[in-house]
Amino acid sequence: MASEKVETIVAGNYVEMEREGGDGEHQAGAGAGGGEGGGAAPSGRSKLVSSLFWHGGSAYDAWFSCSSNQVAQVLLTLPYSFSQLGMASGIALQLFYGLMGSWTAYLISVLYVEYRTRKERDKVDFRGHVIQWFEVLDGLLGRHWRNAGLFFNCTFLLFGSVIQLIACASNIYYINDSMDKRTWTYIFGACCATTVFIPSFHNYRMWSFLGLLMTTYTAWYLTAAALVHGKLEGVTHSAPTKMVLYFTGATNILYTFGGHAVTVEIMHAMWKPQKFKLIYLMATLYVLTLTLPSASAMYWAFGDALLDHSNAFSLLPRTPFRDAAVILMLIHQFITFGFACTPLYFVWEKAIGVHGDRTGIFRRAAARLPVVAPIWFLAVVFPFFGPINSTVGSLLVSFTVYIIPAAAEFMRTVCMCI
Repeated sequence: MASEKVETIVAGNYVEMEREGGDGEHQAGAGAGGGEGGGAAPSGRSKLVSSLFWHGGSAYDAWFSCSSNQVAQVLLTLPYSFSQLGMASGIALQLFYGLMGSWTAYLISVLYVEYRTRKERDKVDFRGHVIQWFEVLDGLLGRHWRNAGLFFNCTFLLFGSVIQLIACASNIYYINDSMDKRTWTYIFGACCATTVFIPSFHNYRMWSFLGLLMTTYTAWYLTAAALVHGKLEGVTHSAPTKMVLYFTGATNILYTFGGHAVTVEIMHAMWKPQKFKLIYLMATLYVLTLTLPSASAMYWAFGDALLDHSNAFSLLPRTPFRDAAVILMLIHQFITFGFACTPLYFVWEKAIGVHGDRTGIFRRAAARLPVVAPIWFLAVVFPFFGPINSTVGSLLVSFTVYIIPAAAEFMRTVCMCI
């Protein structure tokens, strides 16, 4: 009964807020021109277009966002991890980290509901304000927890964005090597900077759907290409051979299921965030249908040869199917860059005092540009994403995904008992 009461309180004002934001599916005659900019009431056709492609907030949107955000460039490095771990450990660790990550995502959703409930009881209006993980920690456990959450999440998202830019340059090199990778990084940095124009996670409906289609194609292309290629002549499967390689591969798999840094923002974008409870688990189960077959098939076909090829594309012959996979992954990395950067945009907006202002789209984009600049710089300076993946996995994801959410829920429970 208590949990039902909490969910009702959370759902109440939030649905009304989104109705006023101009949602076509849940529109209740609010009439105002939307939460992002105001203006005249949109026509029926524009409402339909906005509902289909732009303004999302359903449980399906959240599932697409979680699934699309979980598996990106790491899909191409998992075969490399299998060559470090071996087949049995690679499969077992994917299942273990995936399920544990789903559990801590559930804990984050519980903490979000508790925080949102307390604030709404105090008549706090979140219209125009996006709740973030560090604010949840601050409201429930205090400023020290807020600082820890802010540090680990922002650092993780910063390097996650850097990885996407580096990966873009690395992938395009397989179909066009007329320019060096740093030059490609400059180009894709400019392209990805356009994400400053996307207001919030509400507006990723079309992108998250397309992103998941793209990674699905790439995963099954890798599987089919490896099976068609067959075992490499003289292939060996000697992993695991060294402890260092074993844990390096494990941290890359840990990074695969480390999308928790944007969990609260995705929840906040939902019309009914109390429905989020099992969404991350469902997203993880789908992602496993992509990562397990592709990584297993590639390791079966190429074995220890993968130890010298961290990107799975490098071992496959160039065909129209491979080129299509490369292009689709490039587009998906643009989407993933937006997922990683959007929470950083929110943090920066709050720091400079413009978050929630009903300013024009170009003024808001200009305010966000200082976030993109250091990411772009780091991607140019560090052009190899493989070591960064492992570093981020070992130092940041472990805290962001597992330690802080679990410890925060434990402390909240202890405080309630006292």
